[in-house]
Amino acid sequence: MGGGAYHPGVTETIGAPEPFVADGYGGVRIVADRRGDPASRAVVFLHGGGQTRRSWDRAAAAVARRGWQAVTVDLRGHGESDWSPDGDYRVASFAADVGEILAHLPPRPVLVGASLGGITAMLLAGELARGIAAAVVLVDIVPDMDPTGAERIHAFMADKMADGFASLDEVADMIADYNPHRPRPADLDGLRKNLRRRGDRWYWHWDPQFIDGTATNPPLEVTDTERLHDAVGRIVADGVPMLLVRGQVSDLVSQDRASQFLARFPQVGFVDVEGAGHMVAGDRNDLFADAVLDFLSQREVAKP
Repeated sequence: MGGGAYHPGVTETIGAPEPFVADGYGGVRIVADRRGDPASRAVVFLHGGGQTRRSWDRAAAAVARRGWQAVTVDLRGHGESDWSPDGDYRVASFAADVGEILAHLPPRPVLVGASLGGITAMLLAGELARGIAAAVVLVDIVPDMDPTGAERIHAFMADKMADGFASLDEVADMIADYNPHRPRPADLDGLRKNLRRRGDRWYWHWDPQFIDGTATNPPLEVTDTERLHDAVGRIVADGVPMLLVRGQVSDLVSQDRASQFLARFPQVGFVDVEGAGHMVAGDRNDLFADAVLDFLSQREVAKP
């Protein structure tokens, strides 16, 4: 995975995240934020498809307040990270990018991955760089996810991708329709973090190739259930603690699918977050952060 160039940012105020950039796989620029003591073991947060590192802000702040270093990453093609110039959106490439970020952190961080970020963590810790993680937290993702839920997420991301939005109100309405169990976004300015302005319209931040099937190398690994199960098997066989955090109203990880996963890997811890859907960290941030921190304490994962 080599040692990409590292470009530290400047913290403007005490407690504010410190942005930094690493050169990912193939030279793709990867943007991340750091909170807390840079000498402490890091908890590295990897977002889901269509999200950005900002989706972890409150959880990362809670982890940093407890003495950990918290690092949130924009995956390639998302947020402020570069779009892949050659359409490389293989999960293995996402994982290689994260490996370049980890090269600038203390050894053996904790990986926390939601959805696509969780699949990235599986391949990184269980296939590409065994032993790289001190613990792995999968957030509402298992290798054998519900295809109906996955299709719903894909449809949401594809809708309006080409045409964009005339206003931030339109964006807020669409998000509210997709997540009826959550309040309509009140801070319209906050939505700008998930959008890019072109001309007089707003567009989602992600690279359309990642969604519309035109990428030269799409993330086919997300449907390779056997490969992902093998990766998880190697992680737990190596004695690396693993936790599955599920949203009780998730349409991607049903109770049955969670139960099957836990029966296959009884070493894995489990937390079911009441009142949360697929966006667990955003739906119930208070319970999510506590669940992760309690797990690390119970498994005696220290923050040296």
